[in-house]
Amino acid sequence: MDASSQYLSADHPDRADHLWRYTPWKKIHPTGDISDIPSDFSIPEVSLKTIDGSTLPPGISLDMGDVHSEGLPDDEKITKSFLEAVTGESKFTLTVAPKFKSEVPMIIEISTSGTFCSAHICLDIGKLAELELVTVVRGTCKWFGMLRTGSTGEGAITSDVVVNRLEHGKLLRVESISIPRNSQFKAGTVSSGSTITKADLRYRMFQPGGNLNVLGSILSAREMSLDHHIEIYHDSPETFSRLDWNSACGGSSRTVGTGMLRVSKGSNGADAAQLFQNLLLSRDAQADSIPELEVSEHDVVGCGHGTASGPVDEDQMFYLASRGFSPNESKSTLIAAFLNSTLSEMGGDKMHGWLVSELDSDLSELGD
Repeated sequence: MDASSQYLSADHPDRADHLWRYTPWKKIHPTGDISDIPSDFSIPEVSLKTIDGSTLPPGISLDMGDVHSEGLPDDEKITKSFLEAVTGESKFTLTVAPKFKSEVPMIIEISTSGTFCSAHICLDIGKLAELELVTVVRGTCKWFGMLRTGSTGEGAITSDVVVNRLEHGKLLRVESISIPRNSQFKAGTVSSGSTITKADLRYRMFQPGGNLNVLGSILSAREMSLDHHIEIYHDSPETFSRLDWNSACGGSSRTVGTGMLRVSKGSNGADAAQLFQNLLLSRDAQADSIPELEVSEHDVVGCGHGTASGPVDEDQMFYLASRGFSPNESKSTLIAAFLNSTLSEMGGDKMHGWLVSELDSDLSELGD
């Protein structure tokens, strides 16, 4: 069955499922008519470059064409089949050779336009490769759908950051990444664009020694609604994961963070934890965090979760004021420090400097 048929024959999503509790499928669908698959999708401009403009090193390429799409056991069928249907002409594969290594981070630049736009990006990262990658989405389209699939090679070390810089509109993002033996994977999300975002991000460690860090730095202002759902699967012994998700919410915006840690039977020695933290910057801002655990193995190192929400600390504001900071400068500094606690973990110094420069204007807006 092709992707279009699979989508059209599937049952409608149930609002009782926490994936759809806050942002129903009808709200994020391009037209709101969930029985329809629009046909007028444009192909974005997609390019690969280095973060400092230097020449691409050998061993890495981005090619348009067929991709390998391998789902996780509990992938959400509605959005994945929908995105597979609308990205038929917009598929790209990032190929990284075994033992590839570059001290300069790479950037996949996606420039959107038109009314509806979509892309399927597949990651094919070779064994023992070392890579820092930023995928940044820009542009003015009213609706953008991004499907990211793939896997890393055994022993690979990857920092993979997705940055949402859309000027407005809606973003639907679905991610399905597999992490094999002794592979280290950092999955970062930086979101400061689009009016409405719905993301379903899933990662699976299916061999011993898999190591995963999922990191979020979310900036919401005005009337944004940014909804991220993360699922992490421990499907092998001796696997490790941490989920740290920070959201700063201003204006009358709303952020949602839901996390599910699944430890399957036989995954002895698994070590998993998740923490959601929300900084509320206005009376009308709202943040919801729902961490969950599903542990079927009793012999684990630890499985924990937590969430915390609150305003800017007045004692810290007072301290900075005593050092000559204005109220706006104090607030901006505290917001930046809060978001930087996850942002700084997403990659090395070059990537961190680039991310900070990208978000500087948005941080100033939140501090006002």
